[in-house]
Amino acid sequence: MENVYLILVGVLFLLAISDLIVGVSNDAVNFLNAAVGSRVASFKVIVFVASLGVLVGAVSSSGMMEVARKGIFHPQMFYFSEIMIIFLAVMTTDIIMLDTFNSLGMPTSTTVSIVFELLGAAVGMATIKLSASAQSLASFKQFLFHNHLIESVNQTLSLGDFINSSKALAIISGILFSVVVAFIVGALIQYIARIIFSFNYKKRMKWFGGLWGGIAFTAITYFIVIKGVHSATYLTDEDKNWILSNTAIILWGGFVFWTVFLQLLNWVFKINILKTIVIVGTFSLALAFAGNDLVNFIGVPIAGYNAFEIFMHNPSADPGTVSMIGMAGKVATPVYFLLIAGLVMMLTLAFSKKARTVIKTSVDLSRQDEGDERFKSNAISKALVRSSINFSKGVSKVVPAPIASFVNRQFENSTVHAKEKDAPAFDLIRASVTLVVASLLIALGTSLTLPLSTTYVTFMVAMGTSLADKAWDRESAVYRISGVFSVIGGWFITAFIAFSTAFIVVYLFSYGGIIGIFIILALVAFLVFRSYRVHNKKVKEKDSENEGVYSITDENLLERSNATVISNLKKIVREYRHTIELLDKEHVKDLKKTKKVLDDMAVRTKYLKDHVNVIIGRLEEQSIDSGYLMVQVLDYMREMIHSISFFNQPVLEHVDNNHKPLLEEQIKELKKLSSYLDKLVKVIMQSILSSDYSVQEELLKIQEEALIYLEGSRKNQIRRIKKGEVGTRNSMLFLNMLTESKNLFLQAVNLFKAQRDFTQYKNGL
Repeated sequence: MENVYLILVGVLFLLAISDLIVGVSNDAVNFLNAAVGSRVASFKVIVFVASLGVLVGAVSSSGMMEVARKGIFHPQMFYFSEIMIIFLAVMTTDIIMLDTFNSLGMPTSTTVSIVFELLGAAVGMATIKLSASAQSLASFKQFLFHNHLIESVNQTLSLGDFINSSKALAIISGILFSVVVAFIVGALIQYIARIIFSFNYKKRMKWFGGLWGGIAFTAITYFIVIKGVHSATYLTDEDKNWILSNTAIILWGGFVFWTVFLQLLNWVFKINILKTIVIVGTFSLALAFAGNDLVNFIGVPIAGYNAFEIFMHNPSADPGTVSMIGMAGKVATPVYFLLIAGLVMMLTLAFSKKARTVIKTSVDLSRQDEGDERFKSNAISKALVRSSINFSKGVSKVVPAPIASFVNRQFENSTVHAKEKDAPAFDLIRASVTLVVASLLIALGTSLTLPLSTTYVTFMVAMGTSLADKAWDRESAVYRISGVFSVIGGWFITAFIAFSTAFIVVYLFSYGGIIGIFIILALVAFLVFRSYRVHNKKVKEKDSENEGVYSITDENLLERSNATVISNLKKIVREYRHTIELLDKEHVKDLKKTKKVLDDMAVRTKYLKDHVNVIIGRLEEQSIDSGYLMVQVLDYMREMIHSISFFNQPVLEHVDNNHKPLLEEQIKELKKLSSYLDKLVKVIMQSILSSDYSVQEELLKIQEEALIYLEGSRKNQIRRIKKGEVGTRNSMLFLNMLTESKNLFLQAVNLFKAQRDFTQYKNGL
C-alpha cells in the first residue's frame, strides 16, 4: 500500500512543478509590469534581473509551509488517506484555475486561490466524514477522545471542528480594502510626482534625481527589511528582532546614503537614476514574491511529503487509520526543495508565453497611448466616465486659471510613439512610482499583519498611476475602466470557483478511488496541454499581425495591400459557396467552422483598420494620399466581410434550430449567384495580380447580370410566398441571403476601384 502512496507523493511533486509554471505565469505581472511597460531594458535583461530576485527569494523563503498544513484546516482531524486526497484535489484544482486565468490573460491571486482550494477540499472531506456510517463516526470520535482532541465521545462533531476558517475570512475581507487603498494611493502619488517632474523630466532629474532616488531606494529597503526579514531562514530570531527594532535608524541612514550616492552617480557617471530604481525595484519585488508566495505553489506537495513521512513510521498500518496529528507541529522545508522550485520559476519567467499574455493585459490597461482596446465598454464604465467629465468641468470652474494652466503644462506629453513597434507603454517616472508605491503598501500591510494580496496591490497601483497620468483619456477611458472591472470581477469569483471546484474534486477522488484519481489527473494533463497549444497558436497569430503592421513601409505597402485583398477575396468566395452547400446538407458543425473562419477574417481586418494610424505614421510625409487610398481599400474590404458574415450567421441559426430546409429551386438560385460571385472575384484577382485594371467594363457587365438574376430570384420568392409554398422562416432567411449577396456584388466592384486608384497612385499613373 505504501508504494501506491509513494506514487501519489510523486504525483504531488509533478503537480507542484506544473503549478509553479502556471503560478509564475500568473504572478509575473506583479514584478514585471513596470519594467516591461517602461521598456527600461530589453525583455531578456528584465527577465534576468527578475530571475535573480526569484532565485534568491526562493532559497531564502520561509522554511515553514504553515498555510498548507494547518492554516486552513486542522490536520489532526483527518487520517492519512483523507489528507492525501485533500492535497491532490487542491493541486489539481489550482492548476486548472491558474491555467484558465493565464489563458485569458487575467491576473488573479494565487494566495486567494490556494486558501479557498484548501478550504473547499477540507470542507468536502469533512462532509464525507460527517456523513459516514454511525459506526465509523463513533470509532472516529473514540480516536479523538483518546488523543485528547475532544472532551467527550458523545460530543457532536461539526464542520467547525475540522476547519480553521479565520484565515480565509481574513484574506477575503482584506481584498476590498487592498484594492481601494492601492488604487487611491497609487493615483495620488503619481499625480504629485507628475506635478513635480512633468513628462519632460530629464532636466529636473539632473538636480532632484538623487532626492527622488533616495526616497525610492529607502522605500525599497523598507520593503525588503520588513517583508523579507519575516521569511529569511538565514537569520536568527535575535538578528530579526534587532533589525525590526532598529528599522527607523536603518531607513533614515539609508535615505541619506542613497540620496548622496545616487546624486553623485548621476553627476559624475551620468547614471540614469530612474532606470536604476526600476531595475532594483523589479529585483526586490521578484525576491519578495518568491520568498512569500512560494508556499502557494509547493506548500501543499511538501505538506503531502510530511504526511507520507508520518505514515512511513507505521508502514503496516491502514492509511485510513493513521493519525495526522504530527502535522500540527512545525516542520522545516529542505533547502533543496526551495532551490529546485527557484530554478523552475526562473525557467518559467524566461520561456512562458502565458506570462507575457498576462503582463500584456496589465500593460495595455495602463499604457499612455491609444491602441488596441481588448475590453468592450459597459454601462458602469460609461456612467463613471460621464460623471468624471462632469466633475472635472465643475472643478475647472473653481480652480484659479494660473494654477490650472500650470497643472496642464505639467501633463503635456509631446512624445509620439506611433511609428515605433516596441515603444514604451509609459515613462520611467510612472514605472518608478508604481514599483515604489507597491513595495511600500505591501511592506506596510505585512508590518500591520493585514492580509494583502501582492497581485491585487501591484495591479491596482498600476491602474491608479495610469489614471493620474491621464492615460485614460476620453478616447480610451470606458474601455480601460471596463477592463479593470473585468479583472477585479475575476478576483472576486476566484474564491467561489476555487472552493467549489476543490469540493467537487475531493468527492470525485474519494469515490473514484485510485483508478478515478489517475483518470482525472490524465484528463487535467490533457486539458492543460491542449490549452498550451491553443494559446501558443493565438500568440503566433497575434505576433504575425503585429509584425505585419509594424513592418509596413512605403516600398512594400502596395504589395501587402494586394496580398491582403486577394487572400480575403478567396476566402469570401469559398465560404459563400460552402455556406450554401452546408445549408442544403444541413451540416451544423461545418457551418460553425465556416463562421469561425469568417470571424477570424473580421478580427484581422478590424486589427488593420484599428492600426491604420500606425501604418500611416510609418509612411513618408508626402504619402498622405497613399494613406487615404489605403483606408478606402480597408473600408470596402471590411464591408464585404460584414456582408458574408451576415450571410452566414442566419443560415447557421436556421439549421441549428432545425427549421425546414430551403426548397431545391431556392438552392439552385443561390448556387447560380455563387457562380456569378466566383466569376466576378476571379476577374478582380487576376486584375490585381497583373496590375491590369482595364477590365472594369467586364466587371460591370458581370455585376449587372448578377443583380438582374438576383432581382429575378427575389420576385420568385414573392410568388412562392403568395402561393403559400414557403413559411416565414424560409422567407426571412432567403431574402436576407439575397440582400447580403447584392451587397457583396456592389462592394466587390467598389473594392476593385479603390485598389485600382491605390495601385495607380503608387505607380505614379
